[in-house]
Amino acid sequence: METVDNLLERWSGRRLTITAADNVGAADADIVVIATPWDGATQTAVSVEDKLQGKVVVSMANALTKLGKEFQPLVPPRGSVAASVQAAVPQCLVAAALHHVPAKELGDLNAPIESDVLICSDHTSALEATSQIVAKIPNMRPLDAGELAMATPIESFTAVLLQLNMHYKTRVAVKLTGIPDGDDSRPAGGRAAERDGGNGSGAADASAATGPARAQADTQT
Repeated sequence: METVDNLLERWSGRRLTITAADNVGAADADIVVIATPWDGATQTAVSVEDKLQGKVVVSMANALTKLGKEFQPLVPPRGSVAASVQAAVPQCLVAAALHHVPAKELGDLNAPIESDVLICSDHTSALEATSQIVAKIPNMRPLDAGELAMATPIESFTAVLLQLNMHYKTRVAVKLTGIPDGDDSRPAGGRAAERDGGNGSGAADASAATGPARAQADTQT
């Protein structure tokens, strides 16, 4: 409750609609974002499994560790955090996204972010819903990165971005060239349409997180 009050006070001019809730309450939302540390993502999803049936679940955690001065990716049993969540709660529709967006800026509505967001999922509806959310953030472009198997390299690449942050004392984001604007995601007519035929919860107006909605763990970029 205190966190919500602080956010509403900080951004009082934005007319935000934020309601405090525990994980069970957050899981009642149409779209659920799991923004916990990576080693708690699967357990968090399982704890509210009955509420996630048929829902889009966005996984944004990266399995990383720091050895000496270097960040190194870890490989969860299913190859990625997102795939582990999907395996643990098979009736939900997992999309992996937002792994490479600088966490500090993502948690600050006044901080500009210019970044492409790689999104992968085995479910067309999850891809579409997540893309719609990302597209509403100014200067952020959703890109269809394929099926959920691609979460393994996407999550692992975050270690490279963190190394760049340390070396250049900055906060990098991913921006890809060669993809025209407006051609970011075409689930209706291409390969994405073949994933699940559009079955699932589809896009929704509300989202919630079983962790901070626009903030990530320290291992995020």
